[in-house]
Amino acid sequence: MRIAIVGTGYVGLVTGTCFAEIGVDVTCVDTNEQKIEMLKRGIIPIYENGLEEMVLRNMKAKRLNFTTSLESCLDDVEVVFSAVGTPPDEDGSADLSYVLEVARTIGRNMKQYKLVVTKSTVPVGTARKVRAVIQEELDRRGVHIEFDVASNPEFLKEGNAINDFMSPDRVVVGVESERAEKLMTKLYKPFLLNNFRVLFMDIPSAEMTKYAANSMLATRISFMNDIANLCELVGADVNMVRSGIGSDTRIGRKFLYPGIGYGGSCFPKDVKALIKTAEQNGYVMRVLQAVEEVNESQKGALFDKLYKLFNGNLKGTKIALWGLAFKPETDDMREAPSLILIDKLLKAGCHIRAYDPAAMEECKRRIGDVIYYARDMYDALLDVDALMLVTEWKEFRLPSWAVIKKTMARPIVLDGRNIYDKKEMEDLGFVYSCIGR
Repeated sequence: MRIAIVGTGYVGLVTGTCFAEIGVDVTCVDTNEQKIEMLKRGIIPIYENGLEEMVLRNMKAKRLNFTTSLESCLDDVEVVFSAVGTPPDEDGSADLSYVLEVARTIGRNMKQYKLVVTKSTVPVGTARKVRAVIQEELDRRGVHIEFDVASNPEFLKEGNAINDFMSPDRVVVGVESERAEKLMTKLYKPFLLNNFRVLFMDIPSAEMTKYAANSMLATRISFMNDIANLCELVGADVNMVRSGIGSDTRIGRKFLYPGIGYGGSCFPKDVKALIKTAEQNGYVMRVLQAVEEVNESQKGALFDKLYKLFNGNLKGTKIALWGLAFKPETDDMREAPSLILIDKLLKAGCHIRAYDPAAMEECKRRIGDVIYYARDMYDALLDVDALMLVTEWKEFRLPSWAVIKKTMARPIVLDGRNIYDKKEMEDLGFVYSCIGR
């Protein structure tokens, strides 16, 4: 089976590589010539566990190919996945210009049946627009060619994307025809031989499912952050509260960890887009508006704690940041809380020494050399007045506190992810503050 994947970001590259891994002949397409040349040389532009080895293996087997031209491979494939970006517009709605341009290219160049599958996260009604654009181009050419559209939203967690794709808990597919359903079944059957968990539904429901899932997870995070903030005020321990409510099988334990807000390419964008979709349909998503408000406020929580500790006098202080990426096991800094924190610290006159195992080059690309990029986690602590844990990378979990205390100018630790024990830290002589305790 031959397919094309348009877009080589997190979703497109992981999708194409995983399909190649089970024997599909995949061509990944991207208009970014530099990125395609890098991929052809085996240089992976994103950080994702296990991806580089899988890409190289399937390139060597000639099942995974890269090109800048969709036209050049369109005749050879039966299914085209659109995995291009849908960045938020200024009003919060999803920008569909890249998605619709892919549709135009297909309509202008297709010569026989194609199944066009939207893999990007798109608002309800996008498949209808994709169909209209393709049909418009076919009509302009004066040809009649059958085609189908489908929606197949991704549910990949950055840092665990390959495992999520290869062993999915479910695959959501929106289709309009039996032919499209059979093709999608053929593609996903190898991943789910023992337990076929593909949920076929109508296309609008599939499009909505992605937004609803991410918005629910974002809601749980903001809810726990709200509870954590109240715990601090009333003297409760949010870890105990989380354990107490998470033991209820109706609630469960996942995504109940308080911290300094969510970031990344999905939750912030999808919450905004769903709020905007509701607005365009005359409805107000009051819960999600609050979710977004709490999250934006929470990104400043660590700075507020530092500001109070130093009685508002932060000018000239040296601050260490452990972690820059929005979550561990990725170099992604889109909507990362660290960016808000860095901006606040710099405006307050602080000097920043930062370390992240994967995201320092991405941080440098975004903000330049306005901060010091440390060689390792201990270099970041040299003569600093406070350490702020921003991203809970595994290597930060059991550091040598004896070394750290000697390295820092003042023994102050602000834990934005609640990974350390408060009593243990205080027994070691640190001034320790976290979220919700």
